[in-house]
Amino acid sequence: MAQIIFDHVTKEYKNEVALKDISFTVDKGEFVFIVGKSGAGKSTLLNLIMKQEDVTSGQIIVEGRRLDTMDAKRVPLHRRRLGIMSPEVGLLKDRSIYDNIRLAILATGNADVRIRSKVIKVLGLVGLAGKYHAYPDELSGGEQARVLLSRALAVQPEILIADEPTANLDPDSAWDLMQLFDELNYRGMTILVASHARELVTIMKKRCITLVAGRLAVDARRSIYDQKAMDIFAERRILEEEEKKSEKMLYLPDNVR
Repeated sequence: MAQIIFDHVTKEYKNEVALKDISFTVDKGEFVFIVGKSGAGKSTLLNLIMKQEDVTSGQIIVEGRRLDTMDAKRVPLHRRRLGIMSPEVGLLKDRSIYDNIRLAILATGNADVRIRSKVIKVLGLVGLAGKYHAYPDELSGGEQARVLLSRALAVQPEILIADEPTANLDPDSAWDLMQLFDELNYRGMTILVASHARELVTIMKKRCITLVAGRLAVDARRSIYDQKAMDIFAERRILEEEEKKSEKMLYLPDNVR
């Protein structure tokens, strides 16, 4: 059963088209990489799922709920059902690891007497139960990434969304994080990861959605992101199509454009 549905989704800004006519589905329990060059539309796609931005046209359905028609009052509840690892939401440097995760739990409105055990439990899932008293600057980059994952898991999500989670990690730490994702996926969690890490994507051999110039160029299962030539040809084809459309528009009368 499809847990996420993109149905002819387009996202436009004032001077550019970030995504154009994107359609795909993600079933419950899938692990999907979203890949492409910088500016291809990866973060925009994830932001639409998180309802941090609205579609220009088309519709998105997440766990049976249409996001394009969702009432603003329901948006916070929608986001609480997602585990989010985003570079825009880092750790609070002046708070302990325990407090960083505790605040995430409190934000969901799920505070109770078991909050301490919940924090220790999610830290234990990433192998950092003994670091709850530490502060972010006392941890390595890999440990901080695992804390971010732990914080995302604290809301007990059905879907984990990670935007470039390995961007600042050394290869060993990046691989450790991917192994944690894989374990969570094995337990049934749906995982969406936007990534530039070709080697990791190749090793993981998961489904891979490749975006090129805001268009869906490749959607392959058990993909090896060693498709550099394919990406180049797809990019050329898409950019040529867009260029031809633009040229046609130049010759159309103003009242037809």
